[in-house]
Amino acid sequence: MYAVLDIETTGGKYNEEGITEIAIHKFDGHKVVDKFISLVNPEKEIQPFVVNLTGINNKMLRTAPKFYEVAKRIVEITQDAVIVAHNAQFDYRILRTEFRRLGYQFERKTLCTVDLSKKLIPEAESHSLGKLVRSLGIPVSDRHRANGDALATLMLFKLLLTKDSDKKIIKNIVRAETLGELSARQLDLVESMPSEVGLYYMHNKEGDVIYLGKSSNLKKRLNRHFIQEGEKARKLQKETKTVTFEKTGSELVALLKENEELQRIRPKYNQGITKSKGKGPKPIQLNGSEAEMRSFLIIDKGRELGEKSVVFIKNGNFKGLGYYNLNHQINNIHILESVITPMTNSTSSKTIIEGYLKHKKGLEVIELKES
Repeated sequence: MYAVLDIETTGGKYNEEGITEIAIHKFDGHKVVDKFISLVNPEKEIQPFVVNLTGINNKMLRTAPKFYEVAKRIVEITQDAVIVAHNAQFDYRILRTEFRRLGYQFERKTLCTVDLSKKLIPEAESHSLGKLVRSLGIPVSDRHRANGDALATLMLFKLLLTKDSDKKIIKNIVRAETLGELSARQLDLVESMPSEVGLYYMHNKEGDVIYLGKSSNLKKRLNRHFIQEGEKARKLQKETKTVTFEKTGSELVALLKENEELQRIRPKYNQGITKSKGKGPKPIQLNGSEAEMRSFLIIDKGRELGEKSVVFIKNGNFKGLGYYNLNHQINNIHILESVITPMTNSTSSKTIIEGYLKHKKGLEVIELKES
C-alpha cells in the first residue's frame, strides 16, 4: 500500500516552514482506495515568492484547519503504507517536523519518484516533476498545488511501476517488512485477488520472486497454487511469504511481460526457462507481409476505464509496451518512446505477437508513416 502525497509550505528557514496544503492519495498498486485533500492554517506568514508560485495566500488559510486538527487523519491514511513523493526527503521531513511539534513520533517508509525516475528513465532531460511528466505526456492541472502535484506524482509512479521490469520497487518493500510464515492476512489477500488478466509474483522472505505466472483470472490461478499437492507445490507454498500482482488489461501485454520477466528474473520455481535469443531472425509480420519493414502500434485493453495498452513495433522489430490515456501520447513519437517500457526483440516475442495478431479479432492496429 502506498500513500502518494504532496505538501505545499510557507517557505522560510529550514525546519521552520509550516504546511499550507496537503494532498494524499492512498494507492494499493492498482487503484486509489482513499484520499485526503486539505488547506492547512500554518499559523505563520507565507513567503511572498511562495504566494506567487502556488497562489495560496494568508487570507485563504484563515479559516482552514490547523495541523493538529488534521494530524489524526494523516496518521490513519498513511498507516501501513509507504509514503511516495517527488523529492520525498523534503515532504517527509516537513511531516515529521510538524508531528514532532505535537509530541508525536511519525515514522513511515518512503519512496522518492525523483530517485526512481533517475534509475528507470535515465534518458530524461530533467527529473523535476513538471518537466518530467510533460515529457511523458502525463496531464497536469493545478501545478504547484498539492492535489495537482500529488495526482501527477501518482500517474508518474504508476508508469514507474510498469517500467520496473526487475521488480526492485516491490522487492525492496517486501524485504523491509517483517515477514513470518504466510499469515491469515496474506491468505486473505490471495482470496481478494481480482478475477482479471495479469501477472502474479510469489516472493520469499528476502523479497525475491521465486515464481511468476500469468493468468486470465488471477484469483483462480493463485488459489490453485495453495491447494495443489506434491513436493514442489509444498516447497513453493512454504517459501512464499507474500504475493503481489500486476493487472495488464491486455492478454498480449501479459504474455509479453511474462516472457520478458522470466528471462530477466529467472525465478527458481519456474521450470524449463530457455535462454532467449537476442534478435528475431525476421521482421514481425503484419497481414502476412514483412517486406516493407513496417512500423505500427497494437492498441488493446488497458488496466482501467479510459486507459489503453500499446505494443510498439518499429521497422518490424518489437520495441516495447506501455499504457496511455491521451492520444497525443502515441501520436508524438518522442513521447511514445518515453512512455513505453523497452523490451527485448526476441524470437519468442515475435512468435507471441504474430500469434496474437492472427487469432485475436477486433484489435486496433495503427500503422506509422515514419519508420
